[in-house]
Amino acid sequence: MEFTYERKINYYETDRMGVVHHSNYIKFLEEARCAWMEQMGIPFSKLERNGITIPVLAVNCEYKHHVTFGDTINIKIKIKEYSGVRMTVEYDVREKNSGNVVIICQTKHCFTNMSLKPINLKKHEPNFSKKFEEAYKIIE
Repeated sequence: MEFTYERKINYYETDRMGVVHHSNYIKFLEEARCAWMEQMGIPFSKLERNGITIPVLAVNCEYKHHVTFGDTINIKIKIKEYSGVRMTVEYDVREKNSGNVVIICQTKHCFTNMSLKPINLKKHEPNFSKKFEEAYKIIE
């Protein structure tokens, strides 16, 4: 399933130079990831009700082009790796009108219980795992 999250840049997200501050992109990725998971039918609230969390283990971003207040970005998400215990998500972020690549990022995650002990989603919650597997297989 290809998923694109569209987001307009707010003034308060820019720095003194008028461009989006680099730290805000991490927030944008999380917004997109939450919307993507909601579309898949497994919003974070549902995961948490089932005793599951998905902490971020690592973030890697390459900043390619700046965006400013009023610009709109499109964030395309795909699963690069999925094992049931860990997952790597890739993001292609582009400015909507120009198509310029703004950032290319990856986030690495693991699945845990509410005590942050790693779990295998395939065993713990197979229905959720199946949705991630389907999203991963479409990209392969």
